[in-house]
Amino acid sequence: MSDTQPNTAAAPRASNGKKYLILFLVGAVMGAIGAVMLMRALQARQDPFPDSVMHVQAWHLKQLDSRVQENRCAATDTLPHLKALRTTADDLEWAFPSLKDDARFTQHASKFRGTLDAALASPPLNCAGVGAVNKQIQEACGACHQDFKG
Repeated sequence: MSDTQPNTAAAPRASNGKKYLILFLVGAVMGAIGAVMLMRALQARQDPFPDSVMHVQAWHLKQLDSRVQENRCAATDTLPHLKALRTTADDLEWAFPSLKDDARFTQHASKFRGTLDAALASPPLNCAGVGAVNKQIQEACGACHQDFKG
């Protein structure tokens, strides 16, 4: 009888490194997805209205400035922007409900509306006039932002 000896040399042990790497990658992806979901949930709780009003007003102010730069200052070029600014000015207290009872805020909002009312009552007919109105509007905005935006 021939004795066959079992192979005593152990097979090289497979490394668990691949398994740990895959587990790490799956965990990292799940963590990233969870973080994005958490950030979106927090963002959804914020009211977008105040920022929206400010962005719309900034866009219209920029358009007025562009009209001056382009030397296109006819009433048909500027009045739509002044009207849009005046319309959004009516929403300032609604956009910032925590400030609507603050006397300084209501004064700034009233001054802003007064500036726009004066511009609409006597619309600027040339670029110098549009530039002057734009400066007055920016000063009214800047005064409020100085007090409340920090």
